[in-house]
Parts: sequence; structure tokens; C-alpha cells
Amino acid sequence: MIRSNLKKLVNEIYNRKVMPDRAIEMLKHLPYEDIGFAHVDHHRELRQGFPEVIYCEGKTTQQITAIIEKMIKKGSDILATRATPEIFKRIKKISKKAQYNETARTIVIKNKKKNLKGMVLVATAGTSDIPVGEEAAVTAETMGSKVERIYDVGVAGIHRLLDKREKFNNARVIVVVAGMDGALASVVGGLVDKPVIAVPTSVGYGANFGGISALLAMLNSCASGVAVVNINNGFGAGCLAHKINIL
Repeated sequence: MIRSNLKKLVNEIYNRKVMPDRAIEMLKHLPYEDIGFAHVDHHRELRQGFPEVIYCEGKTTQQITAIIEKMIKKGSDILATRATPEIFKRIKKISKKAQYNETARTIVIKNKKKNLKGMVLVATAGTSDIPVGEEAAVTAETMGSKVERIYDVGVAGIHRLLDKREKFNNARVIVVVAGMDGALASVVGGLVDKPVIAVPTSVGYGANFGGISALLAMLNSCASGVAVVNINNGFGAGCLAHKINIL
């Protein structure tokens, strides 16, 4: 069905029955590649500006490898999240361009040169929050944003944050990553006129409830312009930050 629709569209374009803008709009819905255990969405970049991202947890190494091989054949940039060193070793055999960020647990393969745009600032409350912050930073960078990192500037020593005011003011969008009481997002939101994306982490003692206390605190922020993603969702924050940054 997909092939017949695509062939029909190509004929219509050739015969000038479809204008280029309309053709692009129609192509946004075609096609995907069925490899049995996955439907690889090769046209996601056309629809959303960046190729499908591979979430590695829950997938076998063979499944991840097969998906990446299909994407490499299409010349796509590749971002895989929550990847282990063992998975990276397999992917490195497929592509020498593969790079592994051990802290973020990401694999990146860049096949297209990008001019990085704007400025996304990623700030973490503590050093323990850095893995989630790095996932956000790598995501935004891979998608095409300039990224700056400021780590360990939580409210327990707020003078550390205030010393970085200029960097916060120069950013177009700010990602704030915090566990414990999650207070950093409200503080930053009250200091800047930029969009703030808050990421609660599961860092904290028992009453943190695996990040729920930070999540609820961020959702109840009294600072305006603060949005919240899911617990430990650095990828989601980095993706949203990039989309805001390039507007």
C-alpha cells in the first residue's frame, strides 16, 4: 500500500499535478520500514526535524543493532539513549563515527554536519544529578543546539548559582535538573526571563520517593514560565529545549 501510494505521488510530481510544498506535506506521512520487531520511522526527520531516537532499555542488543543499521543506510543522524557500554561496543563495529557518553549513557552517530544554533543552558542542583543533565545536554546538542553546562549549583549553596547569573541571562532556554526538594527550578524561574524546563530526578533519601517529591515541588512552583517533564527524563527536556531554542 505504501509503495503504491508513493509511486502514485512520484508520478503526480513528475507530471506537475502536485506542487512541491504539497508533495513534502504528503511525504511526511510516508514511509516506515517494517523489520518485524520494529517499524523504523525513516520520515520522522521530515515531520519533526530530527530522526527517530532509540531508547535502548528493554531492547536486546540485536534489536538495537538492527535498527541502527537501517538508519545508517538512510544516512540519518543517530541518538540512542540509556545505552550500556556493551551495546556501544557492538555499535562501534558498525560505525566508527559512534561516540559514547558514559555519564549520559548515550550513543551518537553524526552523519550530517550541523551549524549549532542559539544557546541552551543545562544546570544541575548537585553532582548526583549530572547523568540526567548530560542526557539533556547531549540530546539538545545532537539535535542542533549550542549547549552550555553548569553543574552543582543547588540551593544549599545559592551563592554558586548567583555567580553564574550572566550565563543564565545569555541562554535562550534553561534546563534545570534537580532531585531532593527540587527547589532549584523555582529559584531559577524567579531570576530569569527565559523559559525554564524542570527535570526532577530520583536523587534523594527515602522521603524523596524516587523523585516524586521533586516532581510535585516543581509542578507546584510559584515561579512563572516553568514547565516540568517526567522524572529523570533528560532526553525529553533536551528535545523540548532544542525546539524552543530554534524558534
